[in-house]
Amino acid sequence: VVGPVDNNVFVIRCTSTGDAVLIDAANEHERLLELCRRLGVRTVLETHGHWDHIQAIPAVRDAGYEVGVTAEDAAMLPSYDYLLEDDTVVEIGRLRLRTLHTPGHTPGSISFHVEGTPLLFTGDTLFPGGPGATQYEGGDFGTIIRSIEDRIFSKFDGSTIVLPGHGLDTTLGTESPHLDEWIARGW
Repeated sequence: VVGPVDNNVFVIRCTSTGDAVLIDAANEHERLLELCRRLGVRTVLETHGHWDHIQAIPAVRDAGYEVGVTAEDAAMLPSYDYLLEDDTVVEIGRLRLRTLHTPGHTPGSISFHVEGTPLLFTGDTLFPGGPGATQYEGGDFGTIIRSIEDRIFSKFDGSTIVLPGHGLDTTLGTESPHLDEWIARGW
């Protein structure tokens, strides 16, 4: 957890090869760079382009780490190296990270599923208790609900562990029964 709004950052590491990826270069760049060096991070994947998820990008790029982001959110970053597309695989050693475009919090929000595991990194798309905020520029409540329903709930079972951009983890089994409540309350 880093930064003034307690961002979760994650390192996904292949234990067979030692290759790793950092999800969201949010803040506290010295701490993140030490973590990247220690754990063998090769690249950084951004779940979306909001300020609280990208503060360490200049430092990680200066240190030689490449940064990937979706085309829809690329202009929100100070710089990046490559674009992430929907339904593609990012290989981390022997691990396969599948991308899922989950717009709504931002137009380019993207989630990552570690294939063969119950792990789903949702950025600010899905949290314990509901969807991410949509009142900011580019956010759209109807779009985030469709992303959650069509791209997440319909594709993964209830045992899937949601690892969000802030706060504690949850499971889809805990969250999915509340979809109609979220729609009714409008957030």
